[in-house]
Amino acid sequence: MFSPYYAWARERAARQDTTVDPENFCAINVALYTPGKKRWTMTERSRASIERSATHFRVGPSGLEWNGSELIIRIDERSAPIPVAVRGTVRLAAPRWFDWQWPLDPSGRHRWGPLAPASRIAVNFDSPGIQWQGHGYLDSNEGDEPIEARYDEWDWSRATLADGSSAVVYDLRTRDGAEHLIAKRFLPDGGVSDFDPGPRQALARTGWRIGRSIRSEADGPAPRIARTLEDTPFYVRSLAESTVDGQQVLSVHETLNGPRLRSALVRLMLPWRMPRLR
Repeated sequence: MFSPYYAWARERAARQDTTVDPENFCAINVALYTPGKKRWTMTERSRASIERSATHFRVGPSGLEWNGSELIIRIDERSAPIPVAVRGTVRLAAPRWFDWQWPLDPSGRHRWGPLAPASRIAVNFDSPGIQWQGHGYLDSNEGDEPIEARYDEWDWSRATLADGSSAVVYDLRTRDGAEHLIAKRFLPDGGVSDFDPGPRQALARTGWRIGRSIRSEADGPAPRIARTLEDTPFYVRSLAESTVDGQQVLSVHETLNGPRLRSALVRLMLPWRMPRLR
């Protein structure tokens, strides 16, 4: 959804009154964070590099496969901007899989689908050499328009609670000034419930001066950034300490700044991290 090539193709198509095939702009994004080191891959490829069936989806040398009980993700990429091999396998299994969508605002033009929000993963990479197992999370987002066309600010967080459940919060502000909040808790046995995530609380600004915030219960400690994982001109991913259901948790947190993503200058910067191949 961040592809500058897709954005430029849409602009050309609008001038020529034609359409654009989104499958000509596909990528498998991998972000690995280890102490003192980060590897990022997001190489975009065209339809010629795509292969799919009911049980697998391939983009270039990497792909996803469903074997009937788990999702297997095989990665064979090179990082950017420094071209280093990123090669390994991620296996994701869940006691319960979901098949439903939730609109992210009343327009219904953007939708969220939690597929395996409370799951387990096993990671095995030979480049870099890392192996671990832990809590996993899998969802999907889709839209009928570019994300930046609808939203000015997008804060998302996900935390694993003591019982193994996953607490997910979308805190969204659309371009017309409206606010939309979704807070769902997914239990390992398949139960789903709404919860009160608390008030919006400010977090430290990023190096690119993007404001970010997180929902956290008012009677807990003030939330704080434990580590910033990605700091870009329009998007930031962090680990944030917050309070959910009376528990002190380490949340994965993301902020998207719509006006920055709409910027022509930012789009010109994106190919540095997102090269394109056939």
